[in-house]
Amino acid sequence: MEYNTNRFKLVIPEYGRNIHKMIYYATKIKNRKKRNLCVLGIIKLMIDSTFTKKNTKNIKKKLSKSIFRHKLIWNQLFIISKYQLDIDIPFPKPNPENISFLSYKKVVYPKYLTSFRYYGKIIRNMIHVAVHCKNEQKKEGLSYAIANTMKKNYLRWNKNIVEDDIIFKDLKELSNGKICLMKKTDTLLQCSHILKNTKKILKRGKKDKNNGKF
Repeated sequence: MEYNTNRFKLVIPEYGRNIHKMIYYATKIKNRKKRNLCVLGIIKLMIDSTFTKKNTKNIKKKLSKSIFRHKLIWNQLFIISKYQLDIDIPFPKPNPENISFLSYKKVVYPKYLTSFRYYGKIIRNMIHVAVHCKNEQKKEGLSYAIANTMKKNYLRWNKNIVEDDIIFKDLKELSNGKICLMKKTDTLLQCSHILKNTKKILKRGKKDKNNGKF
């Protein structure tokens, strides 16, 4: 089996691998007339794959203007071909140095999506409140409430049994060591109890949906 990681890297992933292959094929066509016809067919496919049926009519009207067409489709065609296409176009070929959107900025994902994502963002907000709570009794009660919620969220992703020590360890790491329940004697809710209640909620939701409440 051939994996995408072993294939050539897509220049503009939004167009898909097949269009990239077509453009690469067009660069290898020696006959100029056939190459121009092939590229026009690829342009049509790029338009169809980019725009939905609802706004296709309006887009096609805009595409009749050479400036809009140049920026939206033809530039991308040359970018994907790595400027190796030699075809007849009604305007000058784009210069790689003038294409500003070639330098993509890396998307910075929130921290809660990189580690312990199954606990969710709200848990992190709750931990922040607990850490800054000055009343020790309330802080401990809130910490256990957070730990129980973490256990529920954990079991939503993984239906197996999870030990309290794992939840306490994750809570300590998420709070940067400011909340530690590992030495406490109180235990969290039983896994069987959490899973049983979860199944009841799911069944109730299905019944309500079938009755037309949703």
